[in-house]
Amino acid sequence: MPAQALPPAKARSGADPARLTPRDDAPFIEAAWLYYHDGLNQTEIAERMRISRASVVNYLNEARARGWVRLHLDSDVFRGHRLAAELCAAYGLAEALVIPDDPAEPEGAARVTAAAADWLPRLLEPGDRLGVSWGATVYQMAQKVLPHPIPDLTVIQLLGSRPAALGFAAETCTAMLAQRLGGQCINLHVPLILSNKALRDALCDEPVVRAQLDALAGCNKTVLACGTCDADAHVVRAGILSAEAIAGHRAKGATGVICGRLIDGAGAPMVSEVEDRMIGVTLDQMRGKDMALLVAAGAGRAASARAALRGGFVTHLATSTRIAQDLLESQI
Repeated sequence: MPAQALPPAKARSGADPARLTPRDDAPFIEAAWLYYHDGLNQTEIAERMRISRASVVNYLNEARARGWVRLHLDSDVFRGHRLAAELCAAYGLAEALVIPDDPAEPEGAARVTAAAADWLPRLLEPGDRLGVSWGATVYQMAQKVLPHPIPDLTVIQLLGSRPAALGFAAETCTAMLAQRLGGQCINLHVPLILSNKALRDALCDEPVVRAQLDALAGCNKTVLACGTCDADAHVVRAGILSAEAIAGHRAKGATGVICGRLIDGAGAPMVSEVEDRMIGVTLDQMRGKDMALLVAAGAGRAASARAALRGGFVTHLATSTRIAQDLLESQI
């Protein structure tokens, strides 16, 4: 791609990108090249291209919108953060990624999910079988993963579907990541919870379902979030457990939720009343992975993240400064 300025013809009109024909890509390409490759600022580009600074901004935005420019966050910077090193030492992690909290949104998840989305493709290798959990955090991360095809990758839904107007169904999270990473998608085409155990067992014995369950059991890597056990938890909002039921389990020590299953503060399983009617990955199957990326972000997530770490469900952690500090203080 040439870095020099294009001749002053129609590319120098200074027109709004919306007025240009679909094939007239030269202004967008040149502006993006000068900004991202040659390091010119917007004023310098405007002078070079003989257009207004506002047009430069429009051209750069259009180049990003078309997917020509991929902004790469150097997560090595964050992995080298002091808190990340301390987390790895305290919890036996392979790697950790600690993202500075956003002063404008101290309890938000946007920064962490964006960093995790950048990190995830670099934790994967050709031939991996990636199991995908569910929830708002995983969904937000999946949305931010840029196209990054990985050869012979299989992306597998870890738990059955649950009708809910929450916008982050398990099958959606899995399909989105498979599409972004260029992998084969294996969805688990069954309900998460059946009305009785006999029906659940019969459905699990169906050959097509058995094949899907075998696939999720064979994942060598996972990406997950650990939900809370408060009254507004995802398991309550999705109708898996009632507010009364989760309160009862919380009183007995329930601290986190992984793929719809409860764990206590030490990460040990806690059997709920729907356990024998659920179809999906078991907690035992979630341990011992080559890589298990926990994305811990948002208000009140330190306790559940700590439980997941203590339970051996995590090898890699992406989180915020506030949560990292809470995790380390609890180890003192």
